[in-house]
Amino acid sequence: MSFIRPEAAAGMNRWREALYGGAILALGLFWIFGSRGLLYFLGFPVTIIGLILIWVGIQRGRFRSEAGGAGAVQIDEGQIAYFGPMTGGALALADLERLTLVRSLKPAHWRLDTPHADSLLIPVNAAGSEALFDAFATLPDLKTERMLSELNGSDDQPVVIWEKRTMRPAHLRLH
Repeated sequence: MSFIRPEAAAGMNRWREALYGGAILALGLFWIFGSRGLLYFLGFPVTIIGLILIWVGIQRGRFRSEAGGAGAVQIDEGQIAYFGPMTGGALALADLERLTLVRSLKPAHWRLDTPHADSLLIPVNAAGSEALFDAFATLPDLKTERMLSELNGSDDQPVVIWEKRTMRPAHLRLH
């Protein structure tokens, strides 16, 4: 028997890192303002760790979407695999040439393009899709804030989030 409604539990799970960061921040501030000696000095790094966790938690919370999508995502040693009911596939993250958010599909999908295989379409709400945040964060020059704002946008046009510079002529810019 749970005393927390399922909707509230889902919301707390989505923002869990930020909530942990808030608790650590509160502990650090309590040590700074409410104690002396060693705990006073330990309060400063604990406060900084709490602030960092809040910042990371907000980014991860914005990336997560409601669960219940089709298929499952698995990331293992730099390889992204998607196991869907109708399609699926795997690709190495090092071979990724373009990352596109396709919002015209319902739900929105990530399209991962490589030069040697077909595009891999992954629903944003597939099981395990929150692990894609860490995988995408390893891409050079990826603008995380732009990715998060596009993910929560309302336009139905596909948006190129990231691509290797070698795919297009030097005089054409991405943004």
